[in-house]
Amino acid sequence: MNPPALATAPRAVLADDERLMREQMRARLAEVWPELEVVAEAKNGLEAVQAVLAHQPEIVFLDIRMPGLTGVEAARQIAQLELDDDSLLPEIVFVTAYDQYAIEAFEQGVVDYVLKPAERERLQLTVERLKKRLATRGTADAAPSAPIQQLLHKLSAHVNPAAATGYLQWIQASVGSTIQMIPVADVLFFISDEKYTRVQTAQLEALIRKPIKELVDELDPQLFWQIHRSTLVNVNAVSGVARDFRGRQIVSVKGHPEKLEVSRSYAGLFRGM
Repeated sequence: MNPPALATAPRAVLADDERLMREQMRARLAEVWPELEVVAEAKNGLEAVQAVLAHQPEIVFLDIRMPGLTGVEAARQIAQLELDDDSLLPEIVFVTAYDQYAIEAFEQGVVDYVLKPAERERLQLTVERLKKRLATRGTADAAPSAPIQQLLHKLSAHVNPAAATGYLQWIQASVGSTIQMIPVADVLFFISDEKYTRVQTAQLEALIRKPIKELVDELDPQLFWQIHRSTLVNVNAVSGVARDFRGRQIVSVKGHPEKLEVSRSYAGLFRGM
């Protein structure tokens, strides 16, 4: 059965440092998905992030190897963008000339990949997957997905192994007028506002100046899941997930009364649990 048609034509951003590759991808997409509107092209990762923020497309095609920000680094920044309240993060398709990047993480369905040069048959398969995901975005029928930051950590290590570093084990934070060293494993959740990030354990509440978008890169993605652009939660501290009267997912935390809202972009994390 074909997925239901979208209410409006889907929009995409193409990012590749090679002009001919962008032209070839645009031409192939026009063949297999004529309804798709390519709203912007980017020559590097930074331009890709800026284009996504400006146009808020449903899809972004990212070349893995680009100057400045790589495609994976750009994807990590895109995952942290503060889009309109009603906008979901775009579906990501990595474009690569290197078959070794077609690893297990790609098959989890959070992102897809296309090998260069894009062949019509393989691109058609990607398009069908994208249509299905777009048709169910933000609904109860959306497919379960692994945390996107966890996937991007994996890909980043494959693309640039030398840059891979150990994860944070301790947090140095302000508690009243003192500085305390807090074991990361003891942290229940992190919540950011405009200036500070709150570090919450079962025993204490502390403040640090490091934003969520930096913590995401420094914490073990197997342990901490991002559930909102301002919230990271320790998976081991999750006691349950329920829905409120508006249909939003709400996370309950062991050892603390606070309830944490899951934004629409991360709603697939807890399906099937």
